[in-house]
This record gives sequence, structure tokens and C-alpha cells, in this order.
Amino acid sequence: MFKKKGISLLLLLTMMTAIVLSGCGGGDDAGDGGGTAGGGDKVTVKMMHLWPAGSSKQHHGIVEDIIKQYEEENPDVKIETEILSNDQYKEKIKVLASSNQLPDVGLTWAAGFLRPYVEGGKFAALDDVLEGELGESFISGTTEAFSVDGKAYGLPLELNIAPIYYNKRIFEENNLEVPETFDDFKNVVKTLVDNGVTPITVGNKEPWTGSMWYMYLADRIGGKETLTNAINRSGSFEDPALVQAAAEIQNLVDLGAFVKGYNGLSNEEAKGPFMNEKAAMYMMGSWELPNFTTNEDVPQEFKDQIGFFKFPLVEGGKGDINSFVGGPGVGLFVSENSKVQQEAKDFVKFFVQKWGEVSVTGAGVIPATKVDTSQLDLPEMFIDVLDELNKASNITLYADVQMSASAAQEHLNLIQSLFGKEITAEEFATRHEEVLADEE
Repeated sequence: MFKKKGISLLLLLTMMTAIVLSGCGGGDDAGDGGGTAGGGDKVTVKMMHLWPAGSSKQHHGIVEDIIKQYEEENPDVKIETEILSNDQYKEKIKVLASSNQLPDVGLTWAAGFLRPYVEGGKFAALDDVLEGELGESFISGTTEAFSVDGKAYGLPLELNIAPIYYNKRIFEENNLEVPETFDDFKNVVKTLVDNGVTPITVGNKEPWTGSMWYMYLADRIGGKETLTNAINRSGSFEDPALVQAAAEIQNLVDLGAFVKGYNGLSNEEAKGPFMNEKAAMYMMGSWELPNFTTNEDVPQEFKDQIGFFKFPLVEGGKGDINSFVGGPGVGLFVSENSKVQQEAKDFVKFFVQKWGEVSVTGAGVIPATKVDTSQLDLPEMFIDVLDELNKASNITLYADVQMSASAAQEHLNLIQSLFGKEITAEEFATRHEEVLADEE
């Protein structure tokens, strides 16, 4: 009964459903790689990133603007995005990699995070993208952090260093000056404690924050290579300089240097006392600069009180005052199994160039590409940090990023135990050695 030219209604409905679904494209599903969009000749490049419009408004806006520019200049290409929070992103990328369904373009972290994906054949080498001016535009050492066996598998977008931010008003009220040596620094801590002021806030529930304090002491006592050598196994965590660095952390604990309850506070919670002018110092990556310069939600009166200084030298140590803890943040990868790999690489190249032009003024992000500060209208603190970056003698990549995932987790656990005085400096060193030796 329901027939038309020999085609049953059921078959007709099936065909119509298939047509509708094919016209919808892939939506936000990044699981099956790119390809030709249904109903046209456009190539679809799928990108997955971790900057939602709500929690990362400025980053999100920059990405959207770059995509719009690229599509306008390349009308035969459509960039399709899937956007997740940081933790969701890290979980999903593992799942997609295990099933060979990575997006054409995504974000990765350096060193220890990157290596398993490279060794598993998941990320494409990007040396061809780096040829010429683009490769020369990166700050020295940044692309190396995304390299394995001499080949680059990621293009860094961000570069951060971790200065010590301080409240000028609190220092002035307590007759304190910026410390030049670590002994001076401990005297600052003692004075603040005696006067009832919290010297340092740190949220060591997220122990990467405490790890930075340990890393700086390792650098200032042992020199720039000592910690990195211990991690890559050309050295040892039982090096006297590294044991002394751990001991100095516990000396600071004994002095009452850190905010009350620091091992139970998240970084965001610990930031509160500094933002409320209840703590004098706060060490954090330069991604915090907008809060102290351009963030309109932060009172200008507070922003005017904030300065920064470099981690002081340890007398008798081998460190350099211009050596920083920090390194690249996220970088872009291209999937080795992408069906549109050449288009993905072209987009990645375009993205990195545009990001370098607008990320500082648009989101307060210091890019991994070189910045000419004379051409930018930026707050003085931004300019000062960029200038420090330009003259940095060394940037030691965050310890947990240098390690494998399992070793990194144990390192962070040990940092929390060290700050909590649950282990000695010697036990801290020995436990690191045991964990890293198991991976050799």
C-alpha cells in the first residue's frame, strides 16, 4: 500500500535518515579523525583543546579568532573543535590514543607526558613545519622540550617562569627589602613571623606548587644541571646538593614560613591569602601576571602593591640568579594517523604564528615564540618578566613534567611528605632513587 516507484516507506525513511545524518557532519566528536565534510568539498580538520568559554574566556576567544582567520584564508578547510576541561581532556586523550582515534590536532604537554605518545606512534614529527622562519622564532630550548630523539613532536604555545611575587606594602610596613641571598630570605621570613604576618602562601595539596620551591633550592645549591641529571639518571637524587635542598625545605617549615594548613590547601585556595593581603609572598608561574596587572576584577589598589623578585642565591651554592624554574606549557600536536595530516600541519603552523602575535595582549600569556616588548603596550610588570625571560641563563623544566607519569606521581607524593615532615631529607632522596631505578 505505502509504495512509491517500488520503494517501500521503510526504505524511504531509512534513506532520508541517512541523508540527514550525513549532512550533520561529525559534530564535536573528535574520535574519528578529519576528512571531507559531508555534502561539500571542504576538508575538515578536527581539533581538541582545553579552554572552555566559561573558565578560560580569553584563551577560548583567541582560539576562535585564529580559527576564523584561518578559515577565511583557507575556504576549502573547516576547523571543527571539541572543548574539554583540563582533567577531562587528559583522560579523553588517553582513551582516544588507545583506540587510534586522536583528533587531527590537539594539545600536549612536554617531556614525560609527550614521550609515551611518540613511542606509541601516535604523534607526527613536525620538523618539516619548523623549517625556516617559524623554527627560528621560538625561544631557545622550548621546542627541545617537545622533542624525542632529536625530532620535534609538538609546537609549544606557552612559556612560563616562576618568580616570587610579593606585597610591597607588607614589606614596607615591616621594614623589609627584597632579599638578595637565601639567608636574607630566611631573615625576611623570621621578621614576618615575629610580626604576625604569614610569610608565604602555598597550596601543597597540589604538590607541584611545593615542588617548585624544592627545585629552586636544588638549582641554587647544586647548579642548573643537578636536578635534571638526577631525573635522567646521569646523576642521583642522593647528590649532597639535592639532599641539602630537601633539608632547606624543612628548615623553612620549622621557621613557620608557609601558610597554616598548606598541605591541605589547593593552589586556588592558597592564593586567597595573597590576593587578600594576608600573606607577603606567593611563588607561581607567570600565567598569574594578569591578576597583578590587567585583570579588571582585581582592585587597582592591590595591583599597585605587587612586585616580584628572582629566587635568591644560596651562599656557597653553584646557582645563577638568572636561572629559572619553568618551561613550556601546552603545545600543539598533529596525529600520526590523521587522514588530513598536511592540512593539519598547515593549520598548526598558522596557529602558532598568530598565537605568538596576540596571546600576550589578549590573554596575558607569554608565548614560546620571541616577543618584541618595544612593540607592545603592556603593564610594566609584564615587560619586566618578558625582559627577565629574554636574559634567562637557564630554565629548568618542572620536575614532574620531566618524569614518567608514575615517577611524577611518586615525586609529588614525596614533596607533600617532605613539607609535612613525614620523611627526612635523606629518605626523600632515597625514595626518588628507588622509583627511578625501577624504570631503568
